[in-house]
Amino acid sequence: MAIAQIKNLQRRLGLLEEEAADELTRACGHELWQTLGFDAFDALEDPDRRARANYYYGQLQTARELKAVLA
Repeated sequence: MAIAQIKNLQRRLGLLEEEAADELTRACGHELWQTLGFDAFDALEDPDRRARANYYYGQLQTARELKAVLA
């Protein structure tokens, strides 16, 4: 893979990571999810918000793992 392609992919993964973090903060209503992880999601009473938080946490983890491989 060319260096330009890797840099572009890293940039896009960064954007996905940022979007996922923003959506997690929105779903939880606070930024404590960054230190609490799944415990913050389990405390959500609304099943839709809990499902959205779990989805975006998976997206966040995937983006971070891919960025680590490319680094």
